Amino acid sequence: MDEAIIHDEEDLRFYVIIDGDEAELTYTYPESGVMDFDHTFVPDGERGNGFGDKLVQQGLDYARSRQYQIIPSCPFVAGYIKRNAHYEDLVQSE
Repeated sequence: MDEAIIHDEEDLRFYVIIDGDEAELTYTYPESGVMDFDHTFVPDGERGNGFGDKLVQQGLDYARSRQYQIIPSCPFVAGYIKRNAHYEDLVQSE
């Protein structure tokens, strides 16, 4: 998987182009210092190939580098964090 993940800060998304299709992770800033990861999409033919995980990892690493807390509104992001506990400290406390 050599496709480069692009962070489009203007469009509030991380994305990768796979054979002409796009996989993406979108987010919003509901408050200062907080990113809400709200949607992950991978084209049907590419699901199960790790693109979703790579997008979420990139997004979470970006949040950590900026010292943001995150809200995992997207179930895929929440599941990724459960499988990768070293990201749990980023989740905004209730």
